[in-house]
Amino acid sequence: MPEIGRVAPRRAMVLAAGLGQRMRPLTDATPKPLIEVGGKALIDHVLDRLAATGVEEAVVNVHYLPDQIERHLKTRRKPKIVISDERGVLLDTGGGVVKALPLLGQGPFYIVNSDTIWIEGVRVNLATLASAFDPNRMDAVLLLAPTAGSIGYGGRGDFLMTPEGCLERRGERDVAPFVYAGTALVSPRLLASAPAGAFSLNRMFDRAIEAGRLYGLRLEGTWMHVGTPDAIKAAEAAILASVA
Repeated sequence: MPEIGRVAPRRAMVLAAGLGQRMRPLTDATPKPLIEVGGKALIDHVLDRLAATGVEEAVVNVHYLPDQIERHLKTRRKPKIVISDERGVLLDTGGGVVKALPLLGQGPFYIVNSDTIWIEGVRVNLATLASAFDPNRMDAVLLLAPTAGSIGYGGRGDFLMTPEGCLERRGERDVAPFVYAGTALVSPRLLASAPAGAFSLNRMFDRAIEAGRLYGLRLEGTWMHVGTPDAIKAAEAAILASVA
């Protein structure tokens, strides 16, 4: 198991409730977390990384085609899966985490998008997040990928990062060097006084920026943004090249 630093997270929230609209037509009858890349469902790429880093329990929220996801997850042994049911209403990323907070305990926990995958570098990225996280100074540490060079990503990036690791949002017309790679290590304090109902985690990230408590860590290796059917082929080619 990779060495863990300041904290040793044993729980994670895996966000799997989205509609996967940009992945259509593949998601017309299959939820996006079950779309396969390299012969493995996207959500299994995520859960395997969490298990390998010592996470014992993963809370997975479901909304779109939830029965398929629940059936698939019943085949897993590690980590232990707990379902957060959002069948009645889709709560977005922030609302989904708030609903699941009673299941996530009092300590820091990972939040991971169910469709984020990467090829590791020399160090294990989840373990490096744990080593970097200082709850006295931080409400969250986000895993960041380079805006240029990440496979399948063509956007303008999300964040600028100071030498100390503090994050700032890019200007509306600017290009930022880093994009959020869909993975974070957070304190429950990040969600303190969160609004009711559906809202984006970005709202909490922005509040932490204002308080100087949102930090980032550059991903080692290669991040793959699997947002469309065409991106699957690019991701699979990169995975094959990495093991050749």
